[in-house]
Amino acid sequence: MKKYLFPLFLFVLCLSCTSPKNSEDFIANTTGRYLFNANEVLEVYFKEKELFIKWRGKDDIHPLKVNDSSFYMKELNEKIMFVSQPEIHIELAPKTEHEGITYHFKKMNADEKTPNEYFEAKEYDKTLAAFLEIQRKDALSPEVRERRVNDIGYSFLRDKEYEKAIEIFKINTVLYPKSSNTFDSLGDAYLKIKDTAKSIENYKKALAINPENRSSLRMMKKIDKE
Repeated sequence: MKKYLFPLFLFVLCLSCTSPKNSEDFIANTTGRYLFNANEVLEVYFKEKELFIKWRGKDDIHPLKVNDSSFYMKELNEKIMFVSQPEIHIELAPKTEHEGITYHFKKMNADEKTPNEYFEAKEYDKTLAAFLEIQRKDALSPEVRERRVNDIGYSFLRDKEYEKAIEIFKINTVLYPKSSNTFDSLGDAYLKIKDTAKSIENYKKALAINPENRSSLRMMKKIDKE
């Protein structure tokens, strides 16, 4: 146990000797938004020259300053390091739990948004382009899994946010054009707004891919009866 006390003592001593204030150059270079993952952002800002972070809906996260470029963020249980080369970004300090993996969070351009942010701004074409780029880079990314995107669409349907449901289902049909299920879901969304023509169109697309799609067959029979 004693062998751990001395490094811990040095760490605490280091923190106590480090001013929480940051230089003007550091503030100018690091203020901004960093891509935490494909669809999530860490926003770095300063108050009275002290660093704060906004993340996952929490404002005023105040990491402990370790040195001029490193801070301990308890919400992540990680030490984050601002690295200036080849361009400013954030890295997680080496740690046993992620040995051999470098976590690199790039600084976003001023006009850059995540897919979710484009979607909330109703910039649906840009949302699709952003999702396609994620899929191109990593087809297994959770952000573009067919079922996950579909679940988001049905969540919008339950909340009666029909425009959002239709748009997210449309995006899923582009991400997965060979999936019968994505077109079936889009048909369900159009049916909710009583657009029978587009609903039938998408059920037919679903059945063209999979003639045994039970949901589409059932809904087509229901529409015929009505």
